[in-house]
Amino acid sequence: MNMPPDPLPPDDADAHDGPDALRELEVPAALAGRRLDVAVAELFPAYSRSRLSAWIRSGNLLLDGRTARPRDLVAGGETVTLDAVPEEQTSDGPEDIPLSVLHEDDDVLVIDKPAGLVVHPGAGNRSGTLVNGLLFRDPGLAALPRAGIVHRLDKDTSGVMVVARTLQAHAALVAQLSTRAVHRQYLAIVVGALVSGGTADAPIGRHPRDRLRMAVREDGREAVTHFRLRERFRAHTALECRLETGRTHQIRVHMQHLRHPIVGDPLYGGPLRLPRGASEELAAALRGLRRQALHAEALEFTHPRTGRPLRASAPVPADMQELMRLLREDAAAHADRDRR
Repeated sequence: MNMPPDPLPPDDADAHDGPDALRELEVPAALAGRRLDVAVAELFPAYSRSRLSAWIRSGNLLLDGRTARPRDLVAGGETVTLDAVPEEQTSDGPEDIPLSVLHEDDDVLVIDKPAGLVVHPGAGNRSGTLVNGLLFRDPGLAALPRAGIVHRLDKDTSGVMVVARTLQAHAALVAQLSTRAVHRQYLAIVVGALVSGGTADAPIGRHPRDRLRMAVREDGREAVTHFRLRERFRAHTALECRLETGRTHQIRVHMQHLRHPIVGDPLYGGPLRLPRGASEELAAALRGLRRQALHAEALEFTHPRTGRPLRASAPVPADMQELMRLLREDAAAHADRDRR
């Protein structure tokens, strides 16, 4: 695994934990040739591109110690210095929300997010979010952008998430994500009996008509998903998916694009499709699934302080386990019939 650039010396960690944190990151070679505003949007995902552009113009974001323009191209290797105040909290504050912790130390917190839990507060979701629960568990996260969250899962996707507990850890994790040094593995149950794995390499951008959805489009951002067969059923397949990039709704959009949408997906799944001759129990399970059958089962990254690989995995949740059991039984029952 590639080591991320060290954005802050280890002994500076405590000095950069205040709300007016000065942060430095090195532009990775992978972003060479990009506009500055595009590159820093990758490096500082906690902030919107428009806000970062405003900071570039105001001089709060410097490139190699000098002012620059949002449209200037980066070559890779430059130092980006961001003098930023974390975004105003839009939540109602800390809440005692139970969190399933997979790993915890002074630098990072790794959790198993359940389906149904919103990650970030927003309009209509000021309480009951992961951020509310994190602030209750560790009040010091209030000093970090978005309470230390460096990547997210959709509300109804379950599984592993890592949270930074210091600005040094935050910067290091963001650098690893931008250089694709974080291994992210998902389990997805999709419609259709696939015969082999493969790679979906198709750019993703905002849907041209529905702003709540994403879509494969030529002018979108690069998006690559690798997938392989985990288990094959009569009319469904369990896939192991690995993200090379991390676009919004990436696996969901790519599976729809391949005409194998994720079971239960309310945005990209399309109409319900039942296997011919399915049992009442299987039909009820497919009809009753209230979320996309997508689970982030493993996450591996380089620990921001020790430099050692850290891998965390989350067990497959009960609803997906039950669906796979019924699909397995359905496949076995029809195989027996075919042999008779």
